[in-house]
Amino acid sequence: MDKILEGLVSSDHSVPVKKAIVKKVVEAAENEATEAQCRALFTLTTRLILLGEDAFQKQIGIQVLDAYARYHRPEFEHFFNKDFVLSLLQQGYGQLDHRDPSIIDYIHCCLRLLISCPSVLETFSVIQVEFLRMVCERPEPALCARLSMLLLDFMQCIPREKSGVLFCQQLVRTISCFQCFASQERELREYVGQVTKVGTLLQNIWKAEPATLLPSLQEVFAIISSTDPSFDPSIALASLVQHIPVQMITVLIKSLTTDQNVRDASMTKALCRMIDWLSWPLAQHVETWVIALLKGLAAVQKFTILIDVTLLKIELVFNRLWYPIVRQGALAVLSHMLLSFQHSPEAFHLVVPHVVNLVESLKTDGLPTSKAFLLQFTELMHCMMYQYSGFPDLYDHILETIKDLPKPSEEKIKLVLNQSAWTSQSNSFASSLSKQAGKSETGKTGLINLGNTCYMNSIIQTLFMATDFRRHVLSLHLNGSNTLMKKLQLLFAFLAHTQRVAYAPRNFLEASRPPWFNVGSQQDCSEYLRFLLDRLHEEEKTLQVLESSKPKVPSLVGTSRKEASEEQQESCLSETETKPASDQRTLIEKMFGGKLITGIRCMQCNGISEKEEPFTDLSLAFCPSASSQNSPKFQGHSEEPKLLCQGAVNGGSEAPELGSASTLASNFHYEPVTNEPPLSVPDLVNYFLAPEILDEDNAYFCEKCTSLQRAERTLKLVSAPEYLILTLLRFSYDAKCHIRRKILDNVTIPPALRLPVHVSMPPAQWSSASSSPVQVDSPESSENLAKKLKPSQGDEEEDRRQRIDDVEEGSRGGDTPVHSVPYMLSSVVVHSGVSSESGHYYSYGRNISGADPVNPSADGEDLEKGQAARSLCTPELSDCRREEKEWLLFNDSRVTFTSLQSAQNITKRFPKDTAYVLMYRKQELLGENSKGGVKANGMSLSVEPPLQKELLDAIIKDNKLYLQEQELNARTQTLQASSSSCSFRPNGSDDNNPPGSCGPSGGGGGGGGFNTISRLVF
Repeated sequence: MDKILEGLVSSDHSVPVKKAIVKKVVEAAENEATEAQCRALFTLTTRLILLGEDAFQKQIGIQVLDAYARYHRPEFEHFFNKDFVLSLLQQGYGQLDHRDPSIIDYIHCCLRLLISCPSVLETFSVIQVEFLRMVCERPEPALCARLSMLLLDFMQCIPREKSGVLFCQQLVRTISCFQCFASQERELREYVGQVTKVGTLLQNIWKAEPATLLPSLQEVFAIISSTDPSFDPSIALASLVQHIPVQMITVLIKSLTTDQNVRDASMTKALCRMIDWLSWPLAQHVETWVIALLKGLAAVQKFTILIDVTLLKIELVFNRLWYPIVRQGALAVLSHMLLSFQHSPEAFHLVVPHVVNLVESLKTDGLPTSKAFLLQFTELMHCMMYQYSGFPDLYDHILETIKDLPKPSEEKIKLVLNQSAWTSQSNSFASSLSKQAGKSETGKTGLINLGNTCYMNSIIQTLFMATDFRRHVLSLHLNGSNTLMKKLQLLFAFLAHTQRVAYAPRNFLEASRPPWFNVGSQQDCSEYLRFLLDRLHEEEKTLQVLESSKPKVPSLVGTSRKEASEEQQESCLSETETKPASDQRTLIEKMFGGKLITGIRCMQCNGISEKEEPFTDLSLAFCPSASSQNSPKFQGHSEEPKLLCQGAVNGGSEAPELGSASTLASNFHYEPVTNEPPLSVPDLVNYFLAPEILDEDNAYFCEKCTSLQRAERTLKLVSAPEYLILTLLRFSYDAKCHIRRKILDNVTIPPALRLPVHVSMPPAQWSSASSSPVQVDSPESSENLAKKLKPSQGDEEEDRRQRIDDVEEGSRGGDTPVHSVPYMLSSVVVHSGVSSESGHYYSYGRNISGADPVNPSADGEDLEKGQAARSLCTPELSDCRREEKEWLLFNDSRVTFTSLQSAQNITKRFPKDTAYVLMYRKQELLGENSKGGVKANGMSLSVEPPLQKELLDAIIKDNKLYLQEQELNARTQTLQASSSSCSFRPNGSDDNNPPGSCGPSGGGGGGGGFNTISRLVF
């Protein structure tokens, strides 16, 4: 029969004929046959199965072998013995290698035919040993899948006890060596199927022998935590995760995270590779284990690993969102990583550039699951933008893209953030400074946050963008001095000329920090600004006294270099050349100093007492809303005394003693009134200048009447500063909770305003310069005040006529003339946060000089109404197209282009972000004389002054150092590419930053650090 079958296979007969003859051979299996005949048939069919030239020959071999093995079981048992199996597994068959999957398939087929024979037990023992050996040889996925299929059908072939544990461990390691080189979908599906079969085998072994599970998992961790740079385990290990009982998560994660023998580098590698598993299709529970490990590391305060892994893998996780098959698991991990990474916006900002494209794709891909997924993703984005609300330049495009999708409530956002935070932390770990790319397209230099120094950075950038002030500071001849002004000059020079993306102002911080400011704590930028200006003013006053006995020594302010060209000398004229010699004002006084007169009129005897006081900024309290006028708390002006805030030059304070006549009006938090226009800066200035009734407990002691009398207090600006600094008193004191709360009311910021200034000189001799409008009024009752601040359409015109009548009556009474001084908005410092002890500062700014002329007419009014309008602070229109490219956003290390509208609408888009400090530049009126770009008052330079040699040398030296640092960093990164050490390590004093700090990476710049979450800012 074997001869017939062999001849048939090699014949040229057609396939139907061959099938018919094979059918006859199979039917003949029922007949008796000698052992030699059976053996010959078994040998032939084995050769056809293993070495057949085509699938038809293999099929013939299987059919005939199956038939004769069933009817001649003893003969087949004698043929397929343990020695034959051992020979197949060790030596192969003919030219067929022992690793060929066909041999495993043949053995699998034969075992099914011998399952009821006693001798098969010996064969099982051989297979147990040989399969363990084969697994240790790291078989390819195809062979390993065939082994798994055989063992799934014949569990008796699986090694037992210690050998079983070893078998599982080696099988895990074999999976880690799998590699997929598929380029077609069919090949990829086949590979995934092979891996799935091996994973299923391990699942069955773990169920049958629970003792093998823990050693197997230990082997998995040993593999993925390996720091050997030459070995990169396959993500096929992800197929095992779904087979691990979920109830074991807590025990296993606790065991891993508390094991002192596990180095941070190994844990980092393990976590990174588990995150890579998110790419494995069809894997279940991978995200559950990844999140569990992230939480476990946070529980034991392994923040070094968390920071390192998050920054390294956040973009990979985000990219998985593009693939629907793994999208949901990736979103779960992405959400946890972003929401828990609350010490710095650095991780979120890595994915921000990709958000818009993903949202647009989800809107149009047409998948039924995309809509629900998009809602989840949008909610995550809103949470992150709420947490890091100080970056409107980055978020505007995202907000525009998701504007039509539902937005979660603020309460839900807070709940999500609180539940996800690393609340178990107690120490801070400062990461290394972020790698800086090239300078931004603005060409401007940022300031590195040195640990809650965003308050200083925003003020420095505001002063730097005060063009005329900057030019005067850079033109000062201060060689060899060690004054604060010299340090400011050096800092300005670096901001203007360094090649660094962001400069670290450490020396200036140490020199300018107020003594009562705790190192590393969040501070008030307005308080810092006052202290800084006061120091600079007092320092120059002292030098003036010391130099008064040296008449030949050139003036400190505005001295030009001898070696400068004639044109440069003209642009850098000293103060003494354009001002009378008797003018001994300091640079701070000339740039920021103004004067106002406080007048008190006794309403009994009409006696008037006046006092002139200088100021460097006006602190504007928030006035009560119109809806509050009927409340007993706000009846009469005596209940709302306003603050006459003196600048730091004059020793003024933002917070006078309680009980004094100048109690802060901002000690109350006024909720915005619905259906009414928001307050504007002119409203607050008008409220500041409005008459105030002193009565009852706040009554005025009249020397003429020699008793306490009801009186009226008025404020008049008599000298307008070149730079008008306005501080909005947003932090009110809560007497019940003993904390300072923030007033989050939106305030409209006009780009230009006119400030009413009472002058004694004739108008022809009066010199003013540019800026923004303020609307000032003098109501005599709280009702008129409410109408003035938030007028309704019906009352607006009547109120306007009343103000004009009041001004005309004042003019007839002999008051000094009032001139409307124009100002243009120069900078806006924004506070992002809900309290004064925490949050983040950033600033908007533009270069604007006082030499830019403006139209002298206020609002196109005729001359008769123009005189009345001068007593009001009024907003003006500006050229928005011109301003569109002028504005910059300074956010610590980040400097980007922005627009005025972004600053004006910031509170509408981000409720926690509110304008805090405003700076306006006074402008020159058309028709006023100027000489070659130098104003008549000598306070405007037409060009940037040339760098003095000392400054130039310092910048050149630092730029060389910067290039050396870049080269060293490149070499270090190359060496670290193969290193297993973590890149984020505790670093000195940065380990324990105080509560409420920004950290070194505040505002997206220069690294990161952890702080107490309850008062965390960035």
